[in-house]
Amino acid sequence: MTEAQPGMFRVERSALIDAAPDAIFPLIADFRAWTRWSPWEKLDAAPARTYAGPASGKGAVYAWEGRKAGAGRMEVLEASPGRRVVIQLAFLKPMKQTNLAEFVFERQNDGRTRLTWSMSGRHTVVSRLMHAVFNFDKMVGKDFEAGLAELKAIAEGVHAPA
Repeated sequence: MTEAQPGMFRVERSALIDAAPDAIFPLIADFRAWTRWSPWEKLDAAPARTYAGPASGKGAVYAWEGRKAGAGRMEVLEASPGRRVVIQLAFLKPMKQTNLAEFVFERQNDGRTRLTWSMSGRHTVVSRLMHAVFNFDKMVGKDFEAGLAELKAIAEGVHAPA
């Protein structure tokens, strides 16, 4: 975790994926695709999920509620195909916190894509305490790494399409 500025935090991980940015983009811009790769989708056997707005891209909304995953809502604020997806992430349970998630796609000279997933936000009293007790970067970072590994496997064709 990096301290972006006083009172703020940022967690970031990257992966090189042997696929074009346009092949990876739909897996992120469409929340229905997240069930295939997001590490948090596996926390609950059958979380309550609702979708609103367009199927993907700017304005797409996904809300969830589960026993282990808590409750929250995500909304795509920006979706530039093959370049960037920005998501407002609002956690409602077990604690309230609003963060910004960002996925940045960078085409490499060798044809692969560097996908960088970050989350940043403002510390609350509870989050500051959690960061002091737990290594938040390591805890969330391992989830980001697992999600990026799944995205890589799907985009590279290791997992069959759902």
